[in-house]
Amino acid sequence: MHHALLFTLSLSCAGICQAQSPAPGQAPAERVNTAAASATGAIEKRTERIRIEDAGARIDELRVGGETLNITVQPKGGMPAYQIAPTSGERSWKILGF
Repeated sequence: MHHALLFTLSLSCAGICQAQSPAPGQAPAERVNTAAASATGAIEKRTERIRIEDAGARIDELRVGGETLNITVQPKGGMPAYQIAPTSGERSWKILGF
């Protein structure tokens, strides 16, 4: 129960933490931005992979064109990773890795 409360609190604070700059001594969230033009001259949507990590969990977010497509949370301490649906906020676990 304590772990579930901690992870719920971590997820609710993730948006707030993302908007703030990191404190001195902390590494900033990793961002990878890519934008490329195809042969026809059309510009592809920018892809961002954002990783936020603290003592309790690692959160990986995939954004394409500014829209969040995937959020994956890997709790520390041997707990299984889970994904959060960006539109509904539902959590889902992948069982047996198929």
